[in-house]
Amino acid sequence: MVKRILDSALLGQLAPSNCTLEICDPSGHTVGYFHPAPGRPQERPSARSPFSDEELQRRRQQRSGRPLSEILERLERS
Repeated sequence: MVKRILDSALLGQLAPSNCTLEICDPSGHTVGYFHPAPGRPQERPSARSPFSDEELQRRRQQRSGRPLSEILERLERS
């Protein structure tokens, strides 16, 4: 794979897109396609959690399960 560094003008045209773009030369012939790299969920405006803020907060406060040390100890015995 070849890596190209974009100038700020071209980057400004590509960055707002969250879908595949067809890249064409001045005569309209397809040169290639641009597929934006997936960002972290908070960077993608279309990404929404199926859980409400209240549910997420409740789950953050819920402490259950086993300590990591116990899990690692059991794995070492296996």
